[in-house]
Parts: sequence; C-alpha cells; structure tokens
Amino acid sequence: MGIVNIEDELHDQIRKASGVSHRSINAQAGFWIRIGMLCEMNPTLTFNEVIISELRAAGVTTPAQAKTA
Repeated sequence: MGIVNIEDELHDQIRKASGVSHRSINAQAGFWIRIGMLCEMNPTLTFNEVIISELRAAGVTTPAQAKTA
C-alpha cells in the first residue's frame, strides 16, 4: 500500500463519485485506477465491454446469460 498525491479538484471529484457509487473514497480511487489501467491495456474495448469482461472473469452472470444456461 502506498500514498498517491492527487490534485484537490480530483480528490473532490472522487469524494463525490464515491457517494454516488456507495464506495469509500479509497475504493472509488482504486476503481478508477483499475478501470483506467484496463482501458489502456485494451484500447479497442469500450468502457462497458471492459466492465462486462471483468464481471465475467469474476463469475458474475447477467440475467440474459442465466436464461440461456
């Protein structure tokens, strides 16, 4: 674990987003960092495709997938 210095304005945006997402400020920052890294590693995928890929990798199925299983 380490400390990351970020601008006050970005911290304020993280704090606001964390309330909407029901995450801690640290969890929200970690989520944005992870998604940013995944998007850079997969530049041809959309944000939604990245999220779906991560959910599938975690074993989460959508209602549509459950119907076909």
